[in-house]
Amino acid sequence: MSINKLLILFITLSLLACKEKGEHSEKTAQNQNKAVSETKKYKLTPFANSPSYSDAIIQSFDYQDGKMRFKLPGKDYQLGMQTADATSKMCANSAKGQHIHVILDNAPYSAKYSSEFDYDIPDGEHYLLAFLSRSYHESIKDPKASIAKKIYVKDKSIQDSKNLPIPMVFYSRPKGTYVGDDTKKVMLDFYLVNAELEKWYQLQANINGEIHDIPKWQPYYIEGLPMGENTIELTLFNADGSKVRSPLNPVKRTFTLKAMPEG
Repeated sequence: MSINKLLILFITLSLLACKEKGEHSEKTAQNQNKAVSETKKYKLTPFANSPSYSDAIIQSFDYQDGKMRFKLPGKDYQLGMQTADATSKMCANSAKGQHIHVILDNAPYSAKYSSEFDYDIPDGEHYLLAFLSRSYHESIKDPKASIAKKIYVKDKSIQDSKNLPIPMVFYSRPKGTYVGDDTKKVMLDFYLVNAELEKWYQLQANINGEIHDIPKWQPYYIEGLPMGENTIELTLFNADGSKVRSPLNPVKRTFTLKAMPEG
């Protein structure tokens, strides 16, 4: 082979090596940038297992003349009692004990500590969810411990009631204002109706603009939230990634974190 041909071959191989090195460096930089972009400000970790209360059952429900009445036959689960592991959960806990969460449409829940209470529902069609809650506001995720209905109300009484036929997500916690130590670990809890995650549906939480996929129907600790107002939006998706066409999807809440006042 002539010297000219050897020189051309050497230059060609050198150029190819430089190009390969450049592409490798570019890919490395892209991967590093991607890793930085995927770093999350907020940390989500699953709750530890909670008391299950096999007898936490809503046997019947009624709404007449502006009063809600629930029949709860359980012996172990009792309204007004502290859940056994409340002190170890290290999150906001109600001093009034276990209670019922009542959610009407997309309004924040009302916590009720007795099985009968006054509750104002405007005339018209509504989506109603009520479920039994532990003292630290974690829902008991068992169909027997909840009622989920599409109702028609007139003159403070239910005129028509049907089971919800469609997949829906209801927002429960966080809610309101958290102060001091309660701001360190804030519980994210939600309630699903006709929607099985991991198989047919997906859930996404938008926390102050940061997207988190929620793989299982369970509560999660959120850590790293800033003081002041925070916003969480929950969106239910089909398995193919399309948004579920159902009422109240997505659902959104704003809540507040405050430092403990000095002195």
